[in-house]
Amino acid sequence: MPKINVYLPDELADAVRESGVPVSAICQRALETSVKRVTAIREATIGDLDGGDPTEKLPHFTERARQTVKLAIDSAREEAAALVGTEHLLQGIIKEGNNMALRVLTASEIEPRKLLRELPQPTAQEHRADKFSGPLANAFELAVTEAITMGHNYIGCEHLLLGLVAEQDGTAGQALRAAGAELRSLRGATAAALAGFVHHRDQSTPTNPAAAVAALVGQQLKPLLDRLARLERHVGLE
Repeated sequence: MPKINVYLPDELADAVRESGVPVSAICQRALETSVKRVTAIREATIGDLDGGDPTEKLPHFTERARQTVKLAIDSAREEAAALVGTEHLLQGIIKEGNNMALRVLTASEIEPRKLLRELPQPTAQEHRADKFSGPLANAFELAVTEAITMGHNYIGCEHLLLGLVAEQDGTAGQALRAAGAELRSLRGATAAALAGFVHHRDQSTPTNPAAAVAALVGQQLKPLLDRLARLERHVGLE
């Protein structure tokens, strides 16, 4: 049977040894699940978009994430583009208007509407976008990988944002990075924003949820980033 090395942070390795959990069985199950999820998204992003609801093929996407993809397809078709690109997905995230990705951007001092203005203007075309572009398909796969790494069993707009930033060739990633988006810090901001969202949802309903999340990000971001940096050094995500 082939052997694959798995590197763990020191504190986690110590805890694993003390608990005596079956490492091989757990890793096999986790890897099997991850492979299935990445394969499923890969298959979902290579087909035609015509006929029915194309977002039904996207496994584990939240309703907001599905709506974002629909808006991306609509944007591409309004531009008469040949393909749905990463820029259209970024437009969809922003147009959806009330998702965690927008809160993460705002907490990271990146203005979403300004991003729209900085995207390249479409040229006159006469196409009907019926496929996802290669960079967008890659961004979807990276979004799934980010969700798996964070231990989430769903794909939300925040994961799509991370996938766009991680993808190197797409227009959206280039615009995001030019605006100051950096993958590691956005991972930390996402983790802090999700923690803040759950905390405030459980405690009370704040009068300004975005401001509350931004404040909590400031409190929690540094320790989360430090922990993520240690993890990244061990698993080679940097």
